[in-house]
Amino acid sequence: MNELKPHVARYIIDTVGANGIPPQYGFQFFTAGLEPYLSVIEEEYLASFIKQGGSAFKMVVGVYGGGKTHFLYCVRDIAWNHNFAVSYVSLSPGESPFHKLELVYSAIVRNIVAPLTADELLSGYEQGIGAFLRNWFSLKFQEFRSKGLSGDALREELLNELESIQGIESISFARAVKAAFRALLDRKEEDFTNICQWLSGEGYDRRTHGRYGIFQKIDKTTAFQMLRSLVQWVRQIGYSGLVILLDEAERVPSLSTKQREQHLSNLREIIDECGHTNFQGVMIFYAVPDENFLEGRTQIYEALRQRVATVFDSPNPSGVKIELERVVKEPISFLCEVGSKLARIYEIAYNYHFDNAACQQTIKLAAEAAYERRFGDIGYKRLFVQTLIKGFHFLRQKGTPPSSEDLQM
Repeated sequence: MNELKPHVARYIIDTVGANGIPPQYGFQFFTAGLEPYLSVIEEEYLASFIKQGGSAFKMVVGVYGGGKTHFLYCVRDIAWNHNFAVSYVSLSPGESPFHKLELVYSAIVRNIVAPLTADELLSGYEQGIGAFLRNWFSLKFQEFRSKGLSGDALREELLNELESIQGIESISFARAVKAAFRALLDRKEEDFTNICQWLSGEGYDRRTHGRYGIFQKIDKTTAFQMLRSLVQWVRQIGYSGLVILLDEAERVPSLSTKQREQHLSNLREIIDECGHTNFQGVMIFYAVPDENFLEGRTQIYEALRQRVATVFDSPNPSGVKIELERVVKEPISFLCEVGSKLARIYEIAYNYHFDNAACQQTIKLAAEAAYERRFGDIGYKRLFVQTLIKGFHFLRQKGTPPSSEDLQM
């Protein structure tokens, strides 16, 4: 933690204290208890199987405020370390409902990101297919320039690079990414924007998009084909593959019977896709607050329940279901470990040194109080970090540990 700068530490404390959610960067400084799961995901999948052309699906189960987003951020960092492109999607009922797969595809494309450094995460970054295409072009441009190429020779090598893009399932998708690359080469921003609009699933106009060789709409009938094509292209341009992190961040509103069954059908199809040989180099994590959506008596419910029944852990990495509550064996000890790490971050943020006994008393009080409320609407982990930061503020300002009344959750 020596490399943690005060302004970054303050960003972490403010984010955690205000919302109880992990920051985009800095969550790793107070991660605890996840190592057994994360090491298996890295060793069994991202460092080997997926990189070699395998595919896998995992369902992450954790209550609201139970650490799902924190877990997904940890997976994202591991994936970036192994040169995977990553798309983290906070699924929302309005913009990306799971019963409309074409909107889920669109959300995946809008959120795709090449591996980022800590500085890039902290300084702000662009995501989505446009930024991803620009990054591809920039890397190739710099690669050939470093070999001493310029002028017509450089242009020829860049165009030759496009010829290596072969075997993409959707011809329109392949034509689109190649045309986007050429548009960047020729500095035709309007063409580039038009192509990115189609790739993002924002509509199809035959007159506009047809001149780039795009003759296919992106809708529910083509969404899976487009997703497979996206992964195929990502691997061909030099990445290990694509890791997709789908986070059901909001409670799903009441759906019609038809919508609910389509939701389940899409999920079942995604799981089945991960077992096919033409879906290579992709790992999908689907995070949900509970398994209530599987409660039903029709055949589709039973079929999906069977697919997600096996539990993932160290002895059984092939299991589908990652239950975050199973990670924590001793909840109070776990919270105290997180609290001690946050205390160090807080000290760096405020250039302040806690009295150790007073600090530990505050941490234990917040841990016990939060765990007592573990059956409430908010997960006890989120409640703990929010309460703890409040307790740290009290301790710094008053010089004495807070009481239960001072913390008042």
